[in-house]
Amino acid sequence: MSEHKSDYESLWMRLITMIIVGVLLSFTQTILWVLAVIQFVIMVFNKREPNEQLSEFGTTMGVWMAKAVRYQTAASEVKPWPWTELD
Repeated sequence: MSEHKSDYESLWMRLITMIIVGVLLSFTQTILWVLAVIQFVIMVFNKREPNEQLSEFGTTMGVWMAKAVRYQTAASEVKPWPWTELD
C-alpha cells in the first residue's frame, strides 16, 4: 500500500513540474520571437550575417525546448533545466 501512495505522490509532483515547465515553455516562445526579430534586424544591417552569440543562444534554447517537450509528453523522465544541467 505504501508503494502505491508513493507512486501517487510522485505523479502529483510530476504534474506540478509539468505546470512549471509549461509556463517556462510559454515564456521561452516569447523570447524566441523577440530574438528572431532582433536577429533579422541585425542581418538586415550586417550584410545578411547573423550575430553568432544569438545563434548559439538559439541553439541552446532549442535543445532545452526539445528536452522540455519530451518531458511534458512523457517521452522522457529527464527534467529540463533548472532540474538538470543545461545541454
